[in-house]
Amino acid sequence: MRQALRQPYRQFFGTLANQVRLEIIEFLSQGTKNVTSIVEALPYEQSTVSHSLKRLEECGFVTVKRKGKERYYELNNATIKPLLKMMHQHMDAYCKCVVARKEEKNGTNKTGSQRDALQELQDAHSGCS
Repeated sequence: MRQALRQPYRQFFGTLANQVRLEIIEFLSQGTKNVTSIVEALPYEQSTVSHSLKRLEECGFVTVKRKGKERYYELNNATIKPLLKMMHQHMDAYCKCVVARKEEKNGTNKTGSQRDALQELQDAHSGCS
C-alpha cells in the first residue's frame, strides 16, 4: 500500500477500534445528543468524550450542529449505519470462531446488547481473516 494511503486508513480504522468512540456511537444511535448528556450517560470525563467526538466528526461518523452555546451530535446515518451493518455481516461470515470462543469462555451463547455486539466487533477485529 502506498504511503499516502496508510494514514487515512489508520485514521479510519483507528477511530472504530476505540472503546470510548464505540460507546459514543452506540449512545448516539438513540438520537441527537449534546455533550453534557453524553458525558452524563457514559463513564468518561468530558475531555475524553470531547476528544472522541472530534475524532468521530473528523472521520465523518457524526455531524454537529450548534444551538446557542450547545453543540449537538448525531450519527451520520448515510455512512455509519451501513458501515456497522457491513462489519456485522463480515463478522458473522468470517469471524464466528472468535465470537464462539468468547461465548464458550463466558459460558453463554446468548445474543448481547448493542454494546456487547460493538465490544465483540472490537475484540474480533484481530481475529478476522
